[in-house]
Amino acid sequence: MITVLRMLNRGRSRAERVRAWLVAAGAAVAAFLVCTAVSLADFDDEGGSLTGLGLALLAVPVAGLLHQANRLASATRERRLAALRLAGASPGDVRRLGALEGGLLALGGSFGGGVIYVVSHLSGPLLPVPVVVVVVTLGGVVSGARAGRHVVASPLGVVRRVRMRGPRMRDLLLFGMGVGCFVLGAVVKGKFPYVGAYGSVVLMAAGLVLLLFGVTLAATWAIRAHARRVGRRARSAEALLAARLVEADPRAWARALAVVSLTVFFGAMAGAQQAVVGYSQAHALVDVALLVALVTSAVALVVHQAEELIDLRRSFSALAASGVPEGALGGVLVRQAVIAASPVCVVAAVSGVAVVVVTTIDIYQVQWLGWAAGRAVVMAGMGVLAAVLVAVAARPLLRGALSTYVRA
Repeated sequence: MITVLRMLNRGRSRAERVRAWLVAAGAAVAAFLVCTAVSLADFDDEGGSLTGLGLALLAVPVAGLLHQANRLASATRERRLAALRLAGASPGDVRRLGALEGGLLALGGSFGGGVIYVVSHLSGPLLPVPVVVVVVTLGGVVSGARAGRHVVASPLGVVRRVRMRGPRMRDLLLFGMGVGCFVLGAVVKGKFPYVGAYGSVVLMAAGLVLLLFGVTLAATWAIRAHARRVGRRARSAEALLAARLVEADPRAWARALAVVSLTVFFGAMAGAQQAVVGYSQAHALVDVALLVALVTSAVALVVHQAEELIDLRRSFSALAASGVPEGALGGVLVRQAVIAASPVCVVAAVSGVAVVVVTTIDIYQVQWLGWAAGRAVVMAGMGVLAAVLVAVAARPLLRGALSTYVRA
């Protein structure tokens, strides 16, 4: 399989080579940030913990960007995949090829990131390095394998198997379990039998993890409900088309906005915490990390927009051929971003503030809610603005998709 991979890599286009370097560089950045975050977590002071949290947060949008890049690559490397199928490979072989390619790129990048960490942190702990390299490499393998599930490669070319998946009840169940565990741990605190305060800490940590995944997955319900409402009240063709497109595949938008929602969640949570303990240098570093995470999330959204345009280029080309201006189609992209991002960012911001309020319910004062609410509004607005700017920046991609389809 490695020999086949080397043979196919000789025919890579310039875009695929750039994507490969992007994946490797992203894996290096993710490994370096996680190693540094673990080293800072060894400190007992609040500043070290907050800075470590901020650095760990930066690794999340990087991982999301890498997976989106792998998904886009699986739909664009048509000639190589078709040649492999023509040689007798099964669809499973093609997916294994994607897993191997993603794993090798992640291994090389994470190893480089680990070396940079060792050189720049001579006094820091070295034990996390091999563990982080293994974790990032496994993530690359899983991402490469899963990215090819929605692509069918045949000797005649590549067809994207687009699955319109709506909300699922287990998403809401996961969100409810996270809220229940977190609230129970915060209320009971040290009254757990035998384990005392440790049981409360474990339950709250498990609840927070479930809540993070729940906010991301359950966003599908909020996106579909908001899209339906906008569609019923639409007064223009652009708004109606955008609402129907979002409503048809809300899960794809929830997946694309997952990193944005996590950034808004942590930003609102940090703002609510600042109202309790005051603003410090560590909080400033966390805010910088949040801004960088938001920018990285925007890059991941660009990749999602490119992937969506591959799916919609036939429909959009038909509309353009019937006389619909390209500017109107660009307006559809912007409206899609607003429709999908608004409920996601609002839910994430409210959840982030609620986590801190529930945790510090004994000492939290009403006047602090003003700062927390203001910070939550700012974070939600920044998340929506990032999605809108990405949609505006994707207009050249739209123009390229339309021209490519017309030439074909």
